[in-house]
Amino acid sequence: MPNMRMDKNPMPSQDPNVRNKNFEEVALGYTEEQAIDEAQRCLNCPKHPCMDGCPVQISIPEFIQKIVEKDFEGAYQVINRSSSLPAVCGRVCPQERQCESKCIRGIKGEPVAIGRLERFVADWHNKNVTEAPAKPEPNGHKCAVIGCGPSGLACASDLAKKGYEVTIYEALHTPGGVLAYGIPEFRLPKAIVQKEVDGLKALGVKIETNVVIGKSITIDELFDEFGYEAVFVGSGAGLPRFMNIPGENLIGVMSSNEYLTRINLMGAGRGQGFDTPVLKGKNVVVCGGGNTAMDSARTAKRMGAETVTLVYRRSVNELPARAEEVHHAMEEGIDFHVLHNPIEYIGDENGRVKEAILQVMELGEPDASGRRSPVPVEGQTETIPADLVNVAIGVSPNPIIPSTFKGLEISRRGTIVVGEETMQSAVSDVFAGGDIVRGGATVILAMGDGRRAAANMDEYLKGVNP
Repeated sequence: MPNMRMDKNPMPSQDPNVRNKNFEEVALGYTEEQAIDEAQRCLNCPKHPCMDGCPVQISIPEFIQKIVEKDFEGAYQVINRSSSLPAVCGRVCPQERQCESKCIRGIKGEPVAIGRLERFVADWHNKNVTEAPAKPEPNGHKCAVIGCGPSGLACASDLAKKGYEVTIYEALHTPGGVLAYGIPEFRLPKAIVQKEVDGLKALGVKIETNVVIGKSITIDELFDEFGYEAVFVGSGAGLPRFMNIPGENLIGVMSSNEYLTRINLMGAGRGQGFDTPVLKGKNVVVCGGGNTAMDSARTAKRMGAETVTLVYRRSVNELPARAEEVHHAMEEGIDFHVLHNPIEYIGDENGRVKEAILQVMELGEPDASGRRSPVPVEGQTETIPADLVNVAIGVSPNPIIPSTFKGLEISRRGTIVVGEETMQSAVSDVFAGGDIVRGGATVILAMGDGRRAAANMDEYLKGVNP
């Protein structure tokens, strides 16, 4: 009989007043008993609506049933058929807007905790299975992958399993893309990312770091000199946006991308062994309402800030960040200053930001996305102290490859235009996916792009070399 408990098993986690002073993972994961109890909440619906919400079509009821049977490795193998990064996706994917949003149990209570169960299965596998995956038989063909983020990792994994000789070219010194530089250790431990990278290497994938395709090597050279027969571009969206308001050039105003990269990837301000500097603030202001804004605010708290104020122009109900991240941030003492928008930063005599002037906002009519548009309240502003400002209002696609490789069709947003199903660009042997195509999306959507691209690269090359 199914477990008809109405709410999810709570996720064990560190105490908020302890974790906001360290970088250890906040969520501690289910025990075997908790995982089995949660799995028994699944009704195993005949139409499996949860799968409709999964961008990579994981057989969700099947892997959950394996947990009920205590076959945790079997559950992992079910997930692994569709997802190459289950330990990552179980932690950072917005399940509440994807698979869990379709769960029948969510109609009269909380949905089954699909993401937490995925994480449990992946962690169990990583802890208990040490045998490396078998290296596939080579098929004699070569492909290159540009970017070692979620889409690149997924594409490389699937190509390698088909027998292709695959090399990933990564601009930074550490593989992982946004998983390494953008997501803090307390949400996604770097050891988990490294585990996934090690699995790729066991399949025979080569990873070349510190290589900027379009600068160090051109795409033309990948084909003409290195002999690759097809290329996948997964170079991401690492170009930060700013608001273009007075004072943005003051010392202490920086993008969240830079702030998080310095701390997550380069260990800035984290003690001995790291040379990268980073400004610390007593009164930190973070502008934005997405996951990156939450990451920046929570990181600033851990870096010793006395006050961290998150400024967002809509209300709490419109915050685009994951509900879990918002909840954790509030628990950790982040001040949510909603219905406000920065309009100017004021500096001190040394040119460092000291105050932020905020415009009071109210919600007007819905915009094109259905969210109510924020509009200024005439004549109402507020000034708050700010000696460090993080701007987290979005990113744009990496412009290097679109601007240096002729023949690609580029959208007005700077993204590479590809076929929705094939991920094939206007240049027949160049495929692309992830943020360089979407302009900013989730890890699981980027993975789905990489997997579709790998399948279609394989079909394309079979047609070219029958």
